[in-house]
Amino acid sequence: MRTIDWNDEAKSITLVDQTYLPKELKIIECDNLASICEAIRSLRVRGAPALAAAGGFGMALAVTLSSATSMEMLLKDLKVAGDTLKATRPTAINLAWAVNRILKATEDAYDLDSIQDIVISEALRIADDDVKINKAIGKHGHRLLEDGDRVMTHCNAGRMACVDWGTALGVIRSAVEKGKEIEVIACETRPLNQGGRITTWELMQDNIPVTLITDSMSGHVMKNGMVDKVIVGADRITQDVVFNKIGTYTHSVLAREHEIPFFVAAPVSTFDPNGWEETVKIEERDGDELRYMGGEQIAPANVRVYNPAFDATPMENITAIVTENGIFQPPFLLDEVIM
Repeated sequence: MRTIDWNDEAKSITLVDQTYLPKELKIIECDNLASICEAIRSLRVRGAPALAAAGGFGMALAVTLSSATSMEMLLKDLKVAGDTLKATRPTAINLAWAVNRILKATEDAYDLDSIQDIVISEALRIADDDVKINKAIGKHGHRLLEDGDRVMTHCNAGRMACVDWGTALGVIRSAVEKGKEIEVIACETRPLNQGGRITTWELMQDNIPVTLITDSMSGHVMKNGMVDKVIVGADRITQDVVFNKIGTYTHSVLAREHEIPFFVAAPVSTFDPNGWEETVKIEERDGDELRYMGGEQIAPANVRVYNPAFDATPMENITAIVTENGIFQPPFLLDEVIM
């Protein structure tokens, strides 16, 4: 099942609304730019590779709905639409990567119709490529996991974070596909519990044994020998750090303290070779995500909240990075990793 796709007949985007998981597998339709932007901001669609597909299909919506009567006007509309899409989630680089890839592809256009054809075709190619890339990450990465491993993961880096298969969970799926018995420990992942809500649901759908813990238990389970490996996804990888959902840095420090391998699985499109930790803006989420849960108030309504969505894990805490190009170990030379 593809978690996000383009409906060419209706000229709309269909996607799994992840805010309903695990209670309901609900498919929604986005038929204008505002609706896909809202879906991205509210995390109805989330995960770096899935955001690339959302960015591509968002551009397909923009080109379909534009009333431009000249190439110049249409390209201007696309630039505005691209800027709007990129602003929805500034930390996750895949979204901007997909928008920029489509804008570059339009340089080969020669009339209005060709622009539309190029944009839609490129958006579909981004989605198709994602599935192939994730399978390649799994093909390489499963070698890092041994039969009987207990693997801890954080947030959701499975098929719901991608078009299909997944990155970190894709490595686990590939290992299981090879006949290895793998058990997973999933951190709940505050503030939106994407590990508890989505990762556990995905693994249970695949009959892969999973145990849910709170984020603050990771040191306890590592100290007590319950974790053999840690594997996570990424939203942006710069020269010096890996940005991933808040809490990842803490797990990396604990893994290093307990001499547990810490792996990152991500496509090349997640790399920002010109970026450094200090150049990246970390998105802050609404404080009500911590004041309320499921509509119920769980903290004082007027309490001050600090709610960053991501943190930065330094390269020295990472044992290996897995991409579609293979497994890379320190020192991480990004130019070699993304070739």
